[in-house]
Amino acid sequence: MIPAADRPLPGLPEHQNVGVFYQVRITGGRLRPEPGGDIVESVWTPIPGIARLRRSSLVDVGLALARSLPATGHVAPVPVGGLIRH
Repeated sequence: MIPAADRPLPGLPEHQNVGVFYQVRITGGRLRPEPGGDIVESVWTPIPGIARLRRSSLVDVGLALARSLPATGHVAPVPVGGLIRH
């Protein structure tokens, strides 16, 4: 059963996110803001440190993918655990 706080409000469409996730390995260099873009600061955060960050619910989906590495590239709906929810 979906908790009441996670159910769509009557009369409003369900909200869906689409995310593209990449598995990467840091090989060197330094992070920098996107020139002329919207990114103010870039940082690498080790996976164990993500739980304490404010984050989009899509990050929790990415974490589930990283943990399970499903052959299909899909995971079941993931409960949102971040401080910011979409």
